Amino acid sequence: MLIRKKANIKPSDITPENRYLDRRSFIRSATLAGSSLLFTAGCSGADDDRTPGDSGMQVNSFKDITSYNNFYEFGLDKKDPARLSGKFRPRPWSVTVDGEAENTGVFDFEDIVKPHMIEERIYRFRCVEAWSMVVPWNGIALGNLLKRFKPTSKAKYVAFETVYRPSEMPGQRSHLLDFPYIEGLTIAEAMHPLAMLATGLYGVDLPNQNGAPLRLIVPWKYGFKNIKSIVRISFTEIRPRTTWSETAPSEYGFYANVNPEVDHPRWSQARERRIGSGLFAKKQPTLMFNGYADEVAGLYTGLDLTRNF
Repeated sequence: MLIRKKANIKPSDITPENRYLDRRSFIRSATLAGSSLLFTAGCSGADDDRTPGDSGMQVNSFKDITSYNNFYEFGLDKKDPARLSGKFRPRPWSVTVDGEAENTGVFDFEDIVKPHMIEERIYRFRCVEAWSMVVPWNGIALGNLLKRFKPTSKAKYVAFETVYRPSEMPGQRSHLLDFPYIEGLTIAEAMHPLAMLATGLYGVDLPNQNGAPLRLIVPWKYGFKNIKSIVRISFTEIRPRTTWSETAPSEYGFYANVNPEVDHPRWSQARERRIGSGLFAKKQPTLMFNGYADEVAGLYTGLDLTRNF
C-alpha cells in the first residue's frame, strides 16, 4: 500500500535514487509485516527557497542520519552516540505500561510490535538547535498501540521513559541531566495519526545511536521530544515532569512544537540548516509545526503557543 499526502518529499530527497530503489532488500532484511507504507504526510508546498529542479532540498543519507545524533546518554558530541553505543544491548527488551489504563504490565518487544503492521513513513525531523533532516522511519502507529492498553477517562497525558544503564550508556554517568530521560505528550497528541513508535529506518532495525529498539517520533515537535530506547509508557492524569523542561524551563517547554515565531532564548528558530547541505549552503525557512500544520494545528485551538512553547 502506498500512501502519499501532499507528496513533495520524494524518495530522491532521502537518499541517492539508486540506493532507494533497492529499498525492498532493506525491507526484507527487516522482516516487515504486511505491506509497507510510504507516508509523506503533511508536507507544505512552501518547503524552502528552491525553484523546481533546484537542489536546495538536501539529501539525507543513511550515514547522515546515523552519524549526527543527539543522544546524551552516550555523550555530548554529535558523533558520540555512533562511537560509544557499541556495547548497548537492545535485545532482549521489554516495556512497562502503567498508570490510568485497564491493560497494564510488562510487555516484551515482540508483544508490543507483532500485532501491528510495520509502516514506512518519510518525515521531516527538526532539532531545537535549528538543524533538520528528512528521515524514512519504519514503525507502528502510536495511537493504535496505546488503544490496546485501554486508557481510562483519567488518562490526560502519556509519559515515556528511557532505559537507565550507565554501564552501557557512558553519558548517564555524568550529571548533565537527571537520568533516566522522561518525555510526555497529551493524550490527544499521542493518539494523533502522525505520531509513531519507530523500530527502524531505511528498512533496517534502529541503530543503537538512533534509539534502538523503540523510539518516539512526533514530527511536528522538536527532536528532544522524540525520546529514545523506551522502557516505560505511563498514562497519567496530571502533566508529567519532563527532563528538559525541568532542567531548563525557560528554554524548553512541555509542548516543544516547531514554531518559527518563537525563538529559543539563545538562537532564532526562523530558519534551519539541513544536514548534508554543505558548509556554505543557505539556511531554509522553518515551517510552522515543521510543515504539518494542516494536520495538527487543531490540537492547539485556543492555546497560546507563545506562552505554551
